[in-house]
Amino acid sequence: MNKDIKVAIIGLDTSHSVEFTKRIQSPDCPKEQKVSGMRVIKCMKFVTPFQDEQGIAKRQKQLEEWGVKVYSKFEEVVSDCDAIMIEINDPSLHLEYFKKCAGLGKPLFLDKPLADNFKNGKEIYDIVKEKKLKVFSASSLRFSSELIKACNYMPSPMFSSFYGPLGIAPSGSSIVWYGVHAFEMLERAMGKGATSVLTVKDKTGVTCIVEYPNKRKGIVELVEGAYIYGGCLRDKEKSFPFVVNSGDLYSNILREIEKFFRGGESPVDIGDTLEVMSLLDSAETSLHSGKAEIVKR
Repeated sequence: MNKDIKVAIIGLDTSHSVEFTKRIQSPDCPKEQKVSGMRVIKCMKFVTPFQDEQGIAKRQKQLEEWGVKVYSKFEEVVSDCDAIMIEINDPSLHLEYFKKCAGLGKPLFLDKPLADNFKNGKEIYDIVKEKKLKVFSASSLRFSSELIKACNYMPSPMFSSFYGPLGIAPSGSSIVWYGVHAFEMLERAMGKGATSVLTVKDKTGVTCIVEYPNKRKGIVELVEGAYIYGGCLRDKEKSFPFVVNSGDLYSNILREIEKFFRGGESPVDIGDTLEVMSLLDSAETSLHSGKAEIVKR
């Protein structure tokens, strides 16, 4: 029988640090949400604009009840783990901590988004490629069973539309921070190769129009306060609408992470992850410029 993979978590300013650990090792986690094969042994805590000391302390208490040791020093956290999960809500810190982990020779899951902008995301991408690192980075929305069914039904849609919430970031871009979920669905359905993004703001949030070659088009609608995800894939003859069941998202991505940590290939090519980052960066730039922005490569 395979031993559990010992996981170190970097960051405690996101609920994911708790929600993932719950599904891995909480004794009262519902059976249908449980994911076996891993054990979170340590976590690194620090305050960011996304969580204050009081919130960090509450999360630390919960993790310690599940057997996780919480530290403030990076070296103490990664010393005897098999794999690392970077779970930092503040994307401006992703590049810094990715670089700290890059030379450790351990498989790494870098939670969404890849970084805070395309420039930093491209630096992560270049390091992964140059050093042939084992890195997996994605939003859990990519693994929605409803989205997967839609993509299987229509693997090459001409048109697509997706909706999700526009969470308001305490620091940095709200589109990059929370729009990543809906843009991840877009990239999963449409693939790489987007040429431009136009972002239009209104009283409810933003709508992003993404152009592709051969007259293909995608729309991403981000609405403040509407925490539901879904979309529709279509061509000139048929369509496949869907609504995401959010209840299984964390477990779905954790199963992918466990297989990846155990030696499997990343389920998401780092090139796809960079495409999502480029779409987000272009959407944010367009919000301020008021015109369509070319998708960076």
